[in-house]
Amino acid sequence: MRILFIHNYYQHPGGEDVVFEQEKTLLALTEHVFSLTFNNKKGWRGAWQTFWSPWNIWAAQRLKRAIRQYKPDVIHIHNLHYAVGPIAVRVAKRMGIPVVMTVHNYRLLCPSSTLFHNGKLFTDSLYTEFPWKAVCIGAHSHSSVKTFWLSFTTWLHKKLGTWHMVDRYITLTDFAKQVFADSSLHLPPEKLVIKPNFVANGFQVSEARGHHFLFVGRLTQEKGVEVLLEAFVGTDYHLRIVGDGPLRAMVTDADQRHPNITYLDTLGRAAIDQQLATCTALVFPSIWYEGMPMTLIEAFAAGTPVIASNLGAMESMVHEGQNGWRFTAGNASDLREKIGLWLTTTATYRQQLGLEARREYEQRYTAEQNRLLLLNIYHSTTGAT
Repeated sequence: MRILFIHNYYQHPGGEDVVFEQEKTLLALTEHVFSLTFNNKKGWRGAWQTFWSPWNIWAAQRLKRAIRQYKPDVIHIHNLHYAVGPIAVRVAKRMGIPVVMTVHNYRLLCPSSTLFHNGKLFTDSLYTEFPWKAVCIGAHSHSSVKTFWLSFTTWLHKKLGTWHMVDRYITLTDFAKQVFADSSLHLPPEKLVIKPNFVANGFQVSEARGHHFLFVGRLTQEKGVEVLLEAFVGTDYHLRIVGDGPLRAMVTDADQRHPNITYLDTLGRAAIDQQLATCTALVFPSIWYEGMPMTLIEAFAAGTPVIASNLGAMESMVHEGQNGWRFTAGNASDLREKIGLWLTTTATYRQQLGLEARREYEQRYTAEQNRLLLLNIYHSTTGAT
């Protein structure tokens, strides 16, 4: 099968870029894979790209040339914002090529992309034809102007029927699928399919675990860092933190003031894997819905149970009493109580949850499972067998 990937890189690398590279490399093992990539620019060049995002004729020309050159059976879009734009969908369909799109976030439904604003969930845009409230509060980049233009682009192509031209939308979790199904995009249910992200095997599964907990991720408000620290401060529960971000100073201060909290700064992949293999559980206190956190999949691969907030993707991935526990999102007291209860459980119980976590990985999140799921989606889209 001949597959053309389209991806727009943001200015700062992120999880979408990782997934794009992983899937492209994975499918190239058995298929003919090609890619057409774009980059968001800074300054006036970035403003120019954003201005043309509703109808980017230059991106359209590049795509036309790529289709003529590669003759793909299917086009898989990962990110369109902002240097490509929705016109890519229209060009592909006009040239008779089926289109699959992975929705890594909620940007088609809300200009915030995360359904999170100013420290709390923001879902007002999900069911409206035009997200005026998001514009008023500057839900995108704290700018009403940028929010309006992004909203206008999405709204325009909603009216033109562009989003209904996509043959399959890949959502990452059951939760995300339901959010898109219920939204003002009014997508037919048969266009929405679930395919999780994956990580390559090679993680160490260890029976020799300590009694400390681990947090790995961006040190930001939406990741629940403040909730995490509040839960552990003033206790004798030991926590190790790996990552960097705007709340770094808060974390380093906690490290200096509280001997049970250790900040390990940023670590390389091998060192993170070692931390996952030796902690008693990963704590994932995010207070926004998330897309599909790769850290959770990595924990499962390492046979590490997860204690996560009962929200969005985490609620879909962490099954109470099977591969981990859940607590009330944003509630530090509930998290503290769960941490205390966890330490009263037997080693046998915790080991059993770790085995279930690893089994969850093997059944849902391996590279081979992902390859087969992707090919099934492409085949159902193209009608190939």
